[in-house]
Amino acid sequence: MHTPLPTPALPQGCTRLSDWGLIRASGLDAASFLHGQLTQDMTGLDPQRARLAGFCSVKGRLQASFVVWRQGPEEIWLLCSADLLAPTLKRLSMFVMRAKCKLSDASAEVALWGLAGDAAANWLGERAPATPWSRQAEADTSALRLPDAVVDGQPVARYLWAAPAAAAAPALPALDTDAWQWLEVHSGVARIVAATAEQFVPQMVNFELVGGVNFQNGCFPGQEVVARSQYRGTLKRRLFVADAAAPLAPGQELFHSADPEQPAGMVVLAGQASGRHAVLVELKLTATGGGQLHAGSADGPLLTLGSLPYAMPVDGA
Repeated sequence: MHTPLPTPALPQGCTRLSDWGLIRASGLDAASFLHGQLTQDMTGLDPQRARLAGFCSVKGRLQASFVVWRQGPEEIWLLCSADLLAPTLKRLSMFVMRAKCKLSDASAEVALWGLAGDAAANWLGERAPATPWSRQAEADTSALRLPDAVVDGQPVARYLWAAPAAAAAPALPALDTDAWQWLEVHSGVARIVAATAEQFVPQMVNFELVGGVNFQNGCFPGQEVVARSQYRGTLKRRLFVADAAAPLAPGQELFHSADPEQPAGMVVLAGQASGRHAVLVELKLTATGGGQLHAGSADGPLLTLGSLPYAMPVDGA
């Protein structure tokens, strides 16, 4: 009689997020300046909440994505992919003009840690924020609850821990960076990296479905394009979770068997844990109804679409 293999334990523990960086916006006009640049409401940002936000080009394409929160009355922190920090800081600084806002790279001052699973929740104890995007601050540290990863129907809590660079690491088992990124994939929340910058209108990576776009925000770069994508016509591309037969990387093109000559999408994020490879992919909706999906080329590693941890609009709009 065949005995099924045990299901691998889901990742838990902590990892230093060396692929994340921190931009500090400080000054009397920090919130109002960012409000006019990002896809999110920044003037009404509650200190006990964090938000997802995008920075778009005039063509409505995401140049960077951020996890943002109010660190003080006149200070906002913006966490982004480290490989985009320098060009993003330069672009944002071009628009400061006369606003009383100073933008700086604070990555060397703050250690950012990704915490996952029951072990993380137990270590945080009363410091553990209860709901996604809620924040608990204590002295010079912050704990932020990120959206859960959902793996085979099982939720895995994820937290972001920000502390002074010299502070001791959280007293948790070490978590492999690839495993953290695997959980990040299973959260269904896209993070823009250098390989995918300016590739996607926010809705193409489900940004509005996970709270990354506030359509009452007024005017920000690319706002007309983003609004038009939301209210006119049907979107033809969306974000999906997929299992992969081999390790993949952001920026790799995807090909569908029905039209193997033309790319059908792109890898957005990738990770692996216990020998399982997973990716977030931006994909033509026409490539989701059957056939085979491959990465890199028409005969590259096979992908199998999975389930997102949130509902997708039925019509794709």
